[in-house]
Amino acid sequence: MGEIVKILTIEDEAAVRRSLVAHLEDMEYDYIEASSGSEGIALFKESNPDLVLCDLRLPGMDGLDVLSTLTELSPDTPIIIVSGANQVADAIQALKRGAWDYITKPIVDFQTLDTAMERALNRARLIKENHAYQKHLEALNIELSAALGQLREDEEAARALQSSLLPPKEAQFGEYKFRRQLFPSLLLSGDFVDYFPIGDHDVGFYIADISGHGAASAFVTVMLKTLFEKHLDAYQRDQEDVIRQPSDMLDHLNRAIYVSPIEKYLTIFYGVLDLREHRLRFCSGGQFPYPMLFDGQEIKTLTSHDKPVGLFEDSIFMQHEIDFTSVQQMLMISDGILELFPRDSARRRTEWLLQMVADGSPEIDDLVERFNIEELDEIPDDIAFLSIVRGSDDE
Repeated sequence: MGEIVKILTIEDEAAVRRSLVAHLEDMEYDYIEASSGSEGIALFKESNPDLVLCDLRLPGMDGLDVLSTLTELSPDTPIIIVSGANQVADAIQALKRGAWDYITKPIVDFQTLDTAMERALNRARLIKENHAYQKHLEALNIELSAALGQLREDEEAARALQSSLLPPKEAQFGEYKFRRQLFPSLLLSGDFVDYFPIGDHDVGFYIADISGHGAASAFVTVMLKTLFEKHLDAYQRDQEDVIRQPSDMLDHLNRAIYVSPIEKYLTIFYGVLDLREHRLRFCSGGQFPYPMLFDGQEIKTLTSHDKPVGLFEDSIFMQHEIDFTSVQQMLMISDGILELFPRDSARRRTEWLLQMVADGSPEIDDLVERFNIEELDEIPDDIAFLSIVRGSDDE
């Protein structure tokens, strides 16, 4: 069982109070009793309960005044009014003053009370989580704004920082070898790739392309890395499973990027590869060109994709899953590669890309040579490669 929930009952009728307390005890809640409004307020300040059950007919201080005082002290603490029947006007007034629900007494069926308490506690938990998340984002935004200014002053330091965040150029996870290569059009890159183990049997990986160029775009790559590491750490602490669910991960990223002070958005493909079952869960936030899959005979593309991340507040991201058993290689290239082709429609340039890849080895080094990237005087746009090749550790 998780943390014990603490409930404050404010009820002047001893029999009713004992009945409530007995039920709360049966439900394994912690409880505090108050027989008057003034005592209830004092205990509220002292013990900070998770929920309050309050009568409206109290000696001395009226229940509505108690409700107003408690709501002012802590507007996010749920207060459920438990009062006599046939008092519709009081119920309306209580709800206007901040009550979360209204239960009439005598309570014939405690399931009604249990449902109301569970609903209120769940809502309070969500509000608390949202506040914590907003505070985290606000703190992160302050740090980002300060760091962005520093990075703009020293782009060499920014490049060193960005390079340090990249994964090794090669990494082996089970039967799969991951490789990456980045070619920035400027000193700093708006493209980013990463791969990392999740637990003992999963590997997470992504390729991302931040809008624009320069320090601001490069800094979003730092933010991206930080957010992924935050959720990876939470998973390792058994706090959440977001990092293993690509659609949830993109949803969290979308909220963070959307409210950040840096007016950027990004396209991203995020996948989680199950090393035991050889299955791939993935979600694409507008990433293009589409990832390519090779089975030794033909090239297939993963065309399922949603809107870019951080562009719209209410974006919904769909998760997909495929059998990865027959896949020999998965290749992802950022859209900077399309700038190497003649100006034409995106569809036509994508066809040229697929033809160029199909004409020879899909290994990154061979592709770099085939596209003559290292010989270019100037790269029109950042180009990132991410490859996953299935084979033994010895290969």
